[in-house]
Amino acid sequence: MKIFMTGGTGFVGSHLVRFLAGKGHHLTILSRSEKSNPAANVVIVVGDPSRPGAWQRKMKECDGVINLAGAPVFCRWTRKNRRRIMDSRILTTRHIVEALQDEDSRVKVLLSGSAVGYYGDKGVLKIHEGTPPGADFLATVAEKWEKEARAAGESVRVVRCRLGVVLGSGGGVLAKMIPPFKVGLGAAIGSGRQWFSWIHIDDLIEAFNFILENEDIAGPVNLTSPKPLTNRDFSRQLASSLDKPFIMPSVPALLLKLIMGEAARLVLDSARVLPTVLLDKGFKFRFAELSTALNDLVPKT
Repeated sequence: MKIFMTGGTGFVGSHLVRFLAGKGHHLTILSRSEKSNPAANVVIVVGDPSRPGAWQRKMKECDGVINLAGAPVFCRWTRKNRRRIMDSRILTTRHIVEALQDEDSRVKVLLSGSAVGYYGDKGVLKIHEGTPPGADFLATVAEKWEKEARAAGESVRVVRCRLGVVLGSGGGVLAKMIPPFKVGLGAAIGSGRQWFSWIHIDDLIEAFNFILENEDIAGPVNLTSPKPLTNRDFSRQLASSLDKPFIMPSVPALLLKLIMGEAARLVLDSARVLPTVLLDKGFKFRFAELSTALNDLVPKT
């Protein structure tokens, strides 16, 4: 396939580019700045996805689009940062869809990014793709983000990919969590009872490929491990994987709220998300268990 990607230079995107290029697909990556091509069948196009531009013509020549662009959400949600988080997703997706609606567009499938933050804080409820959205800031962002993707119309197969917390080596959330755990300072957050929905980077990449190849998959798809667990259990297993004690008291929720403001919801809200669509379609997870995932990802020295 000829695939156009936004967000292809980020943590998830760069892994996905290497995987798809290795399978022989031809990729066009939209970047805000000049970068070297990582493979012979990968082309870098310079452009701003939040603005219309020549990149839209390049995109219309492709068979599929993977949209992963979006400003980081791990920051204080000031008015400026809220606008940046929202606009980076909404405007990019809107300009993609506008180009897809042109009669000369060849694109048949759009995999558009979203997140399990769509569901908001659902406590212990088991969440599937039909669970209604939450009402907080991130849920509102995700809902509007997906609404823009749905506007692509019936001529394009649209898949709204709701990502959980991605665990991978060399970056992402795990790189930020390991240092304190490595010196024995790892602890649960808040009550520790909030559910944590995660996915190994390799399973995520395989799931993207699985969705591309299965033309009967459309609509929302949860990209998470089938075995989420609580924050306390996750923290305990991470400490164990590093051969470190898990004896520190929990980080108080009030302290996190003082430091992070409303963004503390990122680690205090509970989302027990299940990948119902993927499982129903026969997708096989290599790293369904957290212990197996950490054994693969956590440095042994």
